[in-house]
Amino acid sequence: MKVKILEAKTLNELDSYWSNEDYSALLKEFDFPEADEVKDENLREMLFMAISDFEPNEAANIILTYKLSDQLNEGQIHSISHEMTNDKVAEEYPEPSLHYDLFNINQLLYKAYNGTFPNTEATLLKFEVVEDDGIDIGEDREILAKVIAGALNNRSLVKRLFADQLEASVKFEDAHKFIWTIKNPEKNKYHVLTSKYWISKEDIVGSDYDIEVKNFEEE
Repeated sequence: MKVKILEAKTLNELDSYWSNEDYSALLKEFDFPEADEVKDENLREMLFMAISDFEPNEAANIILTYKLSDQLNEGQIHSISHEMTNDKVAEEYPEPSLHYDLFNINQLLYKAYNGTFPNTEATLLKFEVVEDDGIDIGEDREILAKVIAGALNNRSLVKRLFADQLEASVKFEDAHKFIWTIKNPEKNKYHVLTSKYWISKEDIVGSDYDIEVKNFEEE
């Protein structure tokens, strides 16, 4: 494949994650008076005010419960709400599928408290597969991970930890750990969101490159 990196950007929040409906619902969770009457343009500011009336771990517990109670039990939420005031749980939590949600929850709290919570960052990669050799990539995280690896220096965490999987020596089962979301806005163009912990823009050494995507074959 021939690939061209269009953009690599560091982000500390994602505009698309929280909606006005979320802000309004959270205001009610924080017992904000007359939450239904707050204008859309003031919802986020009012939510930050409401959050700041609570202790950081209490606020974290409320937002984690609102967003992740269908995936985590009360004990897990209680534990994370205390850990995240000091630790980057969006990078360290043992269940990678929750890292995307934990990143967004963490950053909402980070901004509401003007610090207190660790600042975590994401990386947005935009690239174009100029020649795809007839392969339909779609949202195949395994193929996309191998395509992205072609742009990374050899010191990058992805290349060091997943070398055998990238080379197809073993089955690739870990792409979900670092590829959060995928958008395919037009043919052969991709927007991939990941954690800066896994891929930073400084890791990228190639903007136009060829990459051979190997497939694992079971014996």
